[in-house]
Amino acid sequence: MKKYVSELIGTCVLVVMGCGTAMLVGTEAGGGYLLTALAFGLAIVAMAYSIGNISGCHVNPAVSCGAFIRGDIDAKDFCGYVVAQVIGGILGALLLSAIFGMGGVTDLTGGFGSNGLAGVGDNALAGFVVEVVLTFIFVLVVLGATSKKGAHGSFAGLVIGLSLTLVHILGIGLTGTSVNPARSFGPALMALISGNAAPMGSVWVFIVAPLVGAALAAFVYKWLESDAELSN
Repeated sequence: MKKYVSELIGTCVLVVMGCGTAMLVGTEAGGGYLLTALAFGLAIVAMAYSIGNISGCHVNPAVSCGAFIRGDIDAKDFCGYVVAQVIGGILGALLLSAIFGMGGVTDLTGGFGSNGLAGVGDNALAGFVVEVVLTFIFVLVVLGATSKKGAHGSFAGLVIGLSLTLVHILGIGLTGTSVNPARSFGPALMALISGNAAPMGSVWVFIVAPLVGAALAAFVYKWLESDAELSN
């Protein structure tokens, strides 16, 4: 149970810090763009070094999917992690709603930092491809950094956080960068409750595409890892 609570807390923190920064500074090219990317990446670094030794700090159903395919967690933990992460994402969006609402602060994203397809001309296929590619890159890094055969040690959390920043730098202007279904669902749900149904209309892209990208990364990494073993 402590693993699941850790995942809930970690995902909540990711949404509060990442989406909250986007809401506060906006995501236009320039300062807001980079601050948002850094906020997501640094949130992962912070959580990796606080809950990583308890749950592994997945805080992302796509990462849990990759870990499950590689055999790092069983089906029970995979389901428990995903449920906890989704609840954490919703709780994070709820906290942002309360903070911005009580403080009378304007949400510059208009939807609690939700993902969207405006950057790709509202083309769902283009958005799907973007999210598959970005998630593939991110999960591949996660699997490599946490591999028992690697020697990354205490630097794994930093590597993963910087990689999340990297994919955000490209993805924010296209889809807002999800690579994380829990991070997408919570804000989209809160936007819907607040009267903005648009994010929920496209949220399926940001649920399905990251899982596809994660599965591809896991199978590719397993193949690469097995190939390396044979060559040794």
